[in-house]
Amino acid sequence: MRLRTRLLLALTYVLLLAVISLGLPLALSLRSRVDAEVRSQAESQADLVAATASDLLAPSQRGRLDRLVSTAAADVRGRVIVVDADGRVLADSAGSGRGASYGTRPEIASALGGRRSQIRRHSDSLGTDLLATAVPILGSGRTAGAVRVTQGVDEVGRAVRRITIELALLAALVLALGMAAGLLIARSVARPIVRLEDAARRVADGDLSVRVPTDEGSAEQRSLARSFNEMTARLSRALDRQREFVADASHQLRTPLTGVRLRVEEAQALGVSPAAAHELDGAEAEVDRMAQLVDELLLLSRAGEHELPAGRLVLGDVAARAAERWTPVAAAAGLELTAVAGDAAPAAWAPAAELDRALDSLVENAVRYASPATAVEIAALAGAIEVRDRGPGIDPAERELVWERFHRGRAGRQASGGTGLGLPIARELARGWGGEATLRPRPGGGAIARLDVPPAAPDPGRRPSPGRRRSPATAPPEVPA
Repeated sequence: MRLRTRLLLALTYVLLLAVISLGLPLALSLRSRVDAEVRSQAESQADLVAATASDLLAPSQRGRLDRLVSTAAADVRGRVIVVDADGRVLADSAGSGRGASYGTRPEIASALGGRRSQIRRHSDSLGTDLLATAVPILGSGRTAGAVRVTQGVDEVGRAVRRITIELALLAALVLALGMAAGLLIARSVARPIVRLEDAARRVADGDLSVRVPTDEGSAEQRSLARSFNEMTARLSRALDRQREFVADASHQLRTPLTGVRLRVEEAQALGVSPAAAHELDGAEAEVDRMAQLVDELLLLSRAGEHELPAGRLVLGDVAARAAERWTPVAAAAGLELTAVAGDAAPAAWAPAAELDRALDSLVENAVRYASPATAVEIAALAGAIEVRDRGPGIDPAERELVWERFHRGRAGRQASGGTGLGLPIARELARGWGGEATLRPRPGGGAIARLDVPPAAPDPGRRPSPGRRRSPATAPPEVPA
């Protein structure tokens, strides 16, 4: 999960927790407050009607009493009735209960007994729950009647639900605004890290010139950016010094090696004993080996310095060219070298010179270690070229060690020649164009060296994107004759 997503989720969680912890108690508090206000309003209205109606119970005042209950009913949005001391209705805001006996109703019976009452009960006639508030009407020190105010609980519930919905919408708005702000904060926090990640990937691909901005993000991120820039600068300088040293060393070594070769050739020309001639031939072979070692060290030191253009290649043609180059060497070693191309092998994408150089390293290795009078095959497959030999094979414990520089393996130590750099060069070149070089035992004895090559894009003008494109600029060394 990306850092920006993690930060946004964390901020969303905090906001959601805050909204719930504040909104839920507020909703419950408002619900209780609305219910309390409705009850208080009913009681206040009932007390007001009772105080006013104490002087309007006489038959001559019924008109004023009717207007009083109608006004009170409109204020409380309910029904208001006034009963006499016997529980008979004197005035009803609904206009339908005058003269009826309500003395058996529990709230009215309680009020006629001189006690205030406020209960919630179900009305069978109306089929709904009611909040009934009844207070006594006092006159001349005794209970002269009662006032009852009834309100539908559904109306109170609708009011509570309306307030709850409004609070929920407000909470959703706060959450949305908070998430939008959190997204901006997450982006601002993650942006320097994303740029640093991209820069690190480019450095891994070989681009040591990349730098990241040091003026954005937190103090820790700015410090990290400065440290990263210093690291890449030092690494670039170190690699430059390394390449310069190897190039200078190889250049300086070529001169004495040339001098040694000339002296050996001069000694051979002067005429020496057969034993001395044999030793001089060995010395000349060692000089050639040292010169090859210097060239390969120079090649490895410049890996990633330049980029060679890649193109569409037919792997069957690449295998055929390699077989043509190495057939004289294989014949001199008593080996048969053949190229095998599959009919359905698709086109590949790689620098031709680098692919030839990597394949030469694998073929040279196979020719050197193959058993006499056996065959070496160069097989072009779909997306790969394999070099198959019938030599001593590869020890499973050394399948990766042989790719290290100067590590020649058990079979290499028993054979003459070789520098221990051919396989590392092949892998370095292959990884440069997004491929890979591997080695595995061959069934029946021997080894199979494989070069994986990326397939060509359908559009010839578009280059595939390998993992790393930087490749050495030097041309492959000449194949020994």
